[in-house]
Order: sequence, then structure tokens, then C-alpha cells
Amino acid sequence: MTARGGRAMRLRGLVRKEFLQILRDPSSIAIAFVLPVALLLLFGYGLSLDVDHVPVAVVVDQPSADSADFAASFEGSRYFSPRRVSGMGEATEALLKGSVDAIVHLRSDFAARERSAEGAAVQVIVNGVDANNARLVEGYLDGALSTWLLQRAAAQGLDPPIPVRIEHRVWYNPDLRSRNFLVPGLVVVIMTLTGALLTAMVMAREWERGTMEALLVTPVAAGEIMVGKLVPYFVLGIGGMLLSVAMARWLFGVPLVGSFWLLFATSSVFLLVALGMGLLISSVAKSQYVAGQVALITTFLPAFLLSGMIFEIGNMPAVVRAITHLFAARYFVSIVTTLFLAGDIWSVVVPNTLALALMALIFLGLTWRRARKRLE
Repeated sequence: MTARGGRAMRLRGLVRKEFLQILRDPSSIAIAFVLPVALLLLFGYGLSLDVDHVPVAVVVDQPSADSADFAASFEGSRYFSPRRVSGMGEATEALLKGSVDAIVHLRSDFAARERSAEGAAVQVIVNGVDANNARLVEGYLDGALSTWLLQRAAAQGLDPPIPVRIEHRVWYNPDLRSRNFLVPGLVVVIMTLTGALLTAMVMAREWERGTMEALLVTPVAAGEIMVGKLVPYFVLGIGGMLLSVAMARWLFGVPLVGSFWLLFATSSVFLLVALGMGLLISSVAKSQYVAGQVALITTFLPAFLLSGMIFEIGNMPAVVRAITHLFAARYFVSIVTTLFLAGDIWSVVVPNTLALALMALIFLGLTWRRARKRLE
């Protein structure tokens, strides 16, 4: 048998051993396929950064045709659920209890002052406990007021009260659905869990049981061991990615504007980074507990908090923005969201993919070097 034939036989044996070990371990299947479904259902249906049907208390001190017309502008809007109350006391109590998020107060002189040169003031009180929600509600209320003014001016044949009118155009996510941004970002988190956490835990388990030492004394090279470990978990990770993309596309209705094959290729590069990190962690921390903790801190948490999936990187302090460049999830989130919502934007895909390829070479190279030292 030639050396090449012997190497191929050893690789087939190592890959087969890993696949059998995965099939015998229910936790591996659960992390690769059950966990992605649970996360996508939880975040896709349970988490939303959109604000719809905001409960608003409307207080009208002195009813009139003008105040009724203004209050009616909130009716039928998917952004508001107006609630007529008798006075500011009742409205304040509702705001304190949390049954409404804002108060719109039309004073008794609203109708008279509306026709004066100074104009009428509309008091808006917003619950600021949740700062992000408060900003969104305030913006929606400002938009509703501006829309009402424009419609009223047009109905009376008057010039708009503001000489410049802003026409908004939202590109790539015209419906402003947060799900369209969150669900693709979850693909990154899921692949990180499958690649790094699963690999680190399983490899550490082999160190604990002594099967890794038994493998190291066999006539196999360091590269063969790495390939034998990488191939099964690469297939498992790609399976989880395909399941996640299918759920994003057909269950949550997230559009995939870009090329699926480009998404597949860049996902493969990112998965190599995650697998390299998992192998490196397991080679340093040979305990499942330690490997799991290190993998969570160095892969999962950065993928969730510092990748731009939920929190905008541009709004972070300069030091934190610099730190985000050390984590692969940052680059992959940019790729995935671009391919899903904008298309094949090569100026985004190429540099981020090159960064991922460099990180894959670094992590796999460090892992190969440590494995080679043990074999020698």
C-alpha cells in the first residue's frame, strides 16, 4: 500500500469515528439542530425592536372640531392604540401603572390658539424608563403630528406650515422590520455555537476520557487528526446553517436578496474560524467545564453583544469599537445582513471574507502547531 493510500485510509477511519461519535451523542445533535430551531423561534417571535400599537392616553381639556380631528388621526394607525381619558390625573395614573406609554394633552385653548400666529402647543409626555422605546414613541408622535398638519393644510387649500417637506425613503428594509435584521444575525450566533462551543466541549471530553492520548500514540500525523476532527463538525455546522437559512427565508419571511452560493461560501469560511477556535480552546483547556466557559466568553458573548447583531457598533465607545475587530462574528454579521437585505455588495463581502480567512489560518495554524508538538 502506498503512503498516499495509507493516509487516505487513516483519514476515512478518523472521519468515520467522529461521525459515529456524533451519532452516539444526543447533545451534539441537539446543539447542531434543536438549539438553532429554539433560538430562531425565541428571537424571531419573542424579540422585536419594533414598536406597534403603542398605548397612548389622549387628554382633551375642551372638545372641539379641531381637537376631535387631531385625536382621530391616531385612530386606525398600527403604531398607536389611543385611549381617551377624562383628565390629566387619570392619564398620569395610567402612565405610572404602565398601562400607557405616553400622554398627548390638548389644552383648553387648543382650537383658539391653532388659528393664531403663534400656533397651539401640544403637550407630549413619554415614559422614559425604557430609553430606546421612549425615543421610538417620541419619534412616532412627532411624525403623527407632522402628518396631521400636512393633511389639514391640504384639506384647507393652504400652504404647508413648513416650507420644506422631507420625503423618506428606506432602502433594503422598507418595512423597518427588526426581524429582518435579527434573524440573519442569529445565523451567526448559531454557527458560532455549533462550531466553537460544540467542538470545544466534545474535544475536551476526549481529553477527559483519555481517548485523545490513545489517538496521539497511533501512526497518524497532526494534519490528519485535524482534518478528521474538522470534516464531521464542518458538515454538522453547515447543516445547522442550512436549517437556519431555510427557517429565516420561509418561516419568518426574511428576503434573501443576494446569492445563496455566496452566502454558503462565506459561511464555510466563518465556520472554519469557529472550528479552529473550538479546537484551540479544547487543546488548551482539557476540562469540559473550563472549555465550555472559555468558549462562551470568547465566542458566544462577543457574537451576541459585540458583532453589531443587536447593538450598533458605531454607537459604541472607540475602545470597544477597536476590540470588536478581534472577533470573527463582527465580520460575518456584516456579510450576512448585507447578503440577506442588500445583495451581493462586493465592497462589503470581500474585505470581511478576507478578514475571516486570515483568522481561520491563524486559529487552525495554532491548533496544528500544538497537536504537532504533542505527536513529536
